Amino acid sequence: MTSSRTEPKYTVPGLSVQDGGKVVELLRLRLHALNDLSLTLKHIHWNVVGPHFIAIHEMLDPQVDRVRAMADDTAERISALGGVPLGTPGALVAERTWDDYEVGRADAIAHLGALDLVYTGIVESHRAALADVGKFDPVTEDLLIGQLRALEQFQWFVRAHLESSGGELATAGAHTEADAARSAHGDGAS
Repeated sequence: MTSSRTEPKYTVPGLSVQDGGKVVELLRLRLHALNDLSLTLKHIHWNVVGPHFIAIHEMLDPQVDRVRAMADDTAERISALGGVPLGTPGALVAERTWDDYEVGRADAIAHLGALDLVYTGIVESHRAALADVGKFDPVTEDLLIGQLRALEQFQWFVRAHLESSGGELATAGAHTEADAARSAHGDGAS
């Protein structure tokens, strides 16, 4: 079996094999994060309840579709760079650096509070990868910039439900998804 961590034998013209390998490594966790995000969004889609059910249920499907397309673009870039994109659940679980989404069946505001933290994590890690890849691969940099644009917009959609008229986020200061879900209610209930 070929590992995703093996340096490629070739890469795209204009990039050294070594630099191509670095980009593949940066994209490896981005692929896992995007696959995980698409599954998390579907989990929320299936488990959201309460008065805002339909609004959130329907808001998430286009996000799922776009995130799945981002994962596909990322995997194809890994392949173009001479790497091996691993999209299996086992590879995702073995290599990810974050825990599973921790909210089950819950109301819309609780899920949105937790999802805000999920988006914060993926946007921050995408930005870190962007800063590294921007040093030597403008094509992958462009890919990540486009993904960030959409991910930040999706987080804005989520945060619009969590923001007060004074501009405060209900989830400010939350460090876990469960805490964010409770904070989203403003009364500690989820």
